[in-house]
Amino acid sequence: MQKYFLLPVTLLLLFTTVNSQPTGPTHAWPVSTAEKEKMIADSLLAFEKDINGGKYGHIDAMFITRNGKLIWQQSWKNDYDKIYGDNAKTPSIMNAHDFGGQYNYYNPWWHPFYRRGELHSLQSVTKTITSIIIGIAVTQKEFPALTTPVLQFFDTTRVKYIDDRKRKMTIQHLLTMTAGLRWNEDQTSYLDPSNDCGIMENGFDWIDYVINKPMSHEPGSSFAYNSGATELLCYIFRKATGKDMEEYAAQHLFAPLGIKDYFWKRTPTGLADTEGGLYLKPADLAKIFYLWLQQGNWNGVQLVSKDWVNASITPFISLGPGVQYGYKWWLHKYGTNHQLAWCGSGFGGQFPVIIPEYNIVAVFNGWNVTDGGPSLGTRTILRRLIGAVVDKK
Repeated sequence: MQKYFLLPVTLLLLFTTVNSQPTGPTHAWPVSTAEKEKMIADSLLAFEKDINGGKYGHIDAMFITRNGKLIWQQSWKNDYDKIYGDNAKTPSIMNAHDFGGQYNYYNPWWHPFYRRGELHSLQSVTKTITSIIIGIAVTQKEFPALTTPVLQFFDTTRVKYIDDRKRKMTIQHLLTMTAGLRWNEDQTSYLDPSNDCGIMENGFDWIDYVINKPMSHEPGSSFAYNSGATELLCYIFRKATGKDMEEYAAQHLFAPLGIKDYFWKRTPTGLADTEGGLYLKPADLAKIFYLWLQQGNWNGVQLVSKDWVNASITPFISLGPGVQYGYKWWLHKYGTNHQLAWCGSGFGGQFPVIIPEYNIVAVFNGWNVTDGGPSLGTRTILRRLIGAVVDKK
């Protein structure tokens, strides 16, 4: 385990007020220890041992920071050729085309690591990062108001099932998974051939597939997980700004944070796969989430406005007991005062989490992509990390 040093940063939460100039780990995460940052090392070690023993299935990385310092990291080498080798060669909704394709989720050349290297698939955590990129463009006044109707960016003579509900669908509805489109994704397994996400990913024109779905609900009235909605945001970004979202991210997000290595899959028509195609190292994903803990400020530069940061992690819709949703952010309640942890969530076990009250940013990567079997979840991560905090409030 490496150890770094960084001058401490004082944060007052929930929505942080920074009392000194924020500092970001642009070049490397400074190292400290669990003890110095008031966490119980034995508790984190017990968590690591449970992972090592297979309690949570196939976990690839555990990366924990507190107060802007790396206090714990571990990685595991899972033999994915052996684990998923047979699946990779058997055509299914998870592997509908050539064995070597980017959307063969069992092929170890592409998943979970990009070409067997260090970059890990983020899957739907890409959605959260897409929201962050839009927030940067909003801050730069390059992106339209969230109340803008989605159909404004389409030739409506070529869009099917237009009714009053589809006319009311806005950018904000896409951001909050309340678009109202008829979409079968979270109601069924990703192994189900009727899953709309799988159908979209196995098709050629993703945008055409999504915008031409009929409506099932009034926009804004109910939550329905829809990966295609985030791909529409990528299309709208291009139409509204005239810029490619990946290139924009490289200039305005990755470069300032010192992120040099990444890979971003593309759809067959050339758009960045914003619903699940980004690959990063755990340390770099943690940087992006640390930017949110710093209210969008990186080394004195306001990359994203505080207003956008706060709006994005303000609950827009409730998903049930203890879970709410913002602008592509999963918001999990914890503690007796029902504080909110700000989280991403990705297929297979991608879990970056921010516990703002305790200045914790952590990343867990895994690859549990078959139904059944053990896996790690956000609630477990929060319970075990908060359980390791010494100075609980």
